[in-house]
Amino acid sequence: MNKVALCFIISYEHILNKEKLWRDWIEPNKDIINVYFHYKDVNMIKSPWILAHSLPPKQIAQTSYYFVVPAYISILSFAYYHDKANTWFCLLTDSCVPIISPQKFRQLFLQNYFKSVIKCRPAYWNVEIHKRANLRLLSKEYQLANDPWFTLTRQHVLCCIDFLAKKHNIYKKVCGGGLANESLFAIVLQSYKQLDFDRVINESATIADWSRMPNPTSPHLFIEGSKLDLDIITKELTNNPYAMFLRKVGKTFPDSVLLDFIYNKDFNPTIIISKRNNNKFAIISLYNLYRFAYICGLLYLFYCVSFVVSEVVI
Repeated sequence: MNKVALCFIISYEHILNKEKLWRDWIEPNKDIINVYFHYKDVNMIKSPWILAHSLPPKQIAQTSYYFVVPAYISILSFAYYHDKANTWFCLLTDSCVPIISPQKFRQLFLQNYFKSVIKCRPAYWNVEIHKRANLRLLSKEYQLANDPWFTLTRQHVLCCIDFLAKKHNIYKKVCGGGLANESLFAIVLQSYKQLDFDRVINESATIADWSRMPNPTSPHLFIEGSKLDLDIITKELTNNPYAMFLRKVGKTFPDSVLLDFIYNKDFNPTIIISKRNNNKFAIISLYNLYRFAYICGLLYLFYCVSFVVSEVVI
């Protein structure tokens, strides 16, 4: 059975801001979910649950805010070899929370386990001025940006491991620029010719509010559950049928608001339409069906207007 590896990178307080919510959310899908934690200091971990799922000390990489890629590679590599059934690898932080139901998550996984969900695009900063990821030292083809928290397939995790071994000089060059986690993985996928529709869903697996950034590198911290917070989360979920997680969520953000989003709302519902011989389900997004119906409606309206106009002319 294919499985999902939830790969948390924690530091500072060494907690999950919403641990109970996470544990309750994982429970219905515990047959297909493995959990892993990369940390900075094991002695700071107080939660028995986090400790039970923490990487061995020898797998811990030294990191900082601007140089976190080694932690990514370490936890991805460990999860890759720990369980061969791990097919999806979701990179998460201590401030991430699930934002769709366990059932919806399972459906998305069954439908897309062979595709990575990662937003990639050309670098949105001036690579000649800003040193981040040292993109100025690479050809234009590789001057790319990716969301810092994403979901990779098993094949793409292997690409990362292989890239580190075979193209270590480029890896060091990119990481030497800082904030490399926001470029390296798009570069890896591009170098292995994997950035196409058949292998990558170019959407954000983890949504965030980048409209109220407290500094040039971080999204807004959700702490209140205000109407504006809810409107922004609703907009992101409505526009992105592949959104699964939300960051950054503070400890004070109301659990009731999150639970309402997770269990009572579905902005892009899916339906199971048939069962195949291999026991896998064909799943269709109603979001796509709505879009198709809307387009058909417009075409029909255009046809009716054209018919009336032609009759009047005659």
